[in-house]
Order: sequence, then structure tokens, then C-alpha cells
Amino acid sequence: MNIIDPLTWSVLLMVVGCALIVLEVFIPSGGILGFLASMSVLASVALAFYHRGPAVGFTFTLFAVLAMPLSVILAFKYWPHTPMGKRFLLGLPSEDEIIPDDRHQRLKSLIGKRGTAQTPMLPSGAVRVEGQTIDAVSEGSPIEPGQKIEVIEVRAYRVVVRPVEGQTSESPPQAEPDVLDKSLEELGIEPLDDPLA
Repeated sequence: MNIIDPLTWSVLLMVVGCALIVLEVFIPSGGILGFLASMSVLASVALAFYHRGPAVGFTFTLFAVLAMPLSVILAFKYWPHTPMGKRFLLGLPSEDEIIPDDRHQRLKSLIGKRGTAQTPMLPSGAVRVEGQTIDAVSEGSPIEPGQKIEVIEVRAYRVVVRPVEGQTSESPPQAEPDVLDKSLEELGIEPLDDPLA
């Protein structure tokens, strides 16, 4: 004599199948839990058809069609609130990450302004616009130090400039003398004695 009714087995297998689907969302198993969930639900429907006939079998089929997607939806709804879900999912961006900062607005305000190239721009270098030195990139042609430039665009935080035709500054910026070109006496360093002498 069978202690548990076959319909009870069908219900238990359906519940186990839905639970395994929820676990598949929470525990990445490479599809193993999903496969076991599918087999459990199919066994549930097959037992219902075999022991109770088409009416109960189709009822279990309809329940499986509704319960399985509903289980996945509920699992995804509550998954972000679990400790594992919080580790996997990134939070919403903060207001500081969305709103452009003051520096970008300041650089945008330089569009159309003129300045002077401080270094050779092949294609990037430094320019001086409105009293501030800015890293910039030329539109395409090389720019010599002291040549007048115009800011034409700001891409992200990169300032794009082009030379102003026929204008150069009277006094190109003076480069600082290279320390390596000076002698030891000019630097105030005494020469080292030769230990082998």
C-alpha cells in the first residue's frame, strides 16, 4: 500500500521545481539547478497525467506554465536586496557622477577664446588661455610655441585648439635651462674622487 498519494508527489515535485528555479537565480550553477527544476516540474506533470487523468494533468501543466515564470520574477525582484545580490549589482549612480563638475563647465566656457601655445603641439601640448595653462590638443596641424591659438571644442576634458593664421606672439615662452646641461661647478657640487686612483 502506497502511503503518499500520487497527487501529493505531483504537488511536492512542483514545489521543489519552483524552489530550484529560485535557487538558480541566487546560486550560479551553470544551469544545473535549472535543469533539475525542469525535470522536477516535468515529473510532476507526468505523475498528474498518469494517476489522475487529463483534467488534473492539464491543471498541473497550466500551474507550471504560470508558476515557473512567476518564481523567476519574484526571485529577481528580491535578489537585489540579498547580501549576494548587493555584491553582484552596482548601485545607482550618485548625483555627483551624473551632473558634470565645475571643471568641465569652466573648460566649456573657453570655447571661442584665444591664447598662446606654451609648448610645441604635435598634436598635444600646453596652451595659455585667459591666464591659465591648460593641456590641449591641436586640431591636426602642429603648432609652434608662441603661436596664437583659438579654442574650438571641448571633448570630455580634452581642449581642442587650432592655430590663428598669421599671428605669433612677439616673445615665445622661455624654456627653463636643463639641469643636465650645467656643469658640476655651476650646480655647486664637488667632483667625486676616483677611488681607483
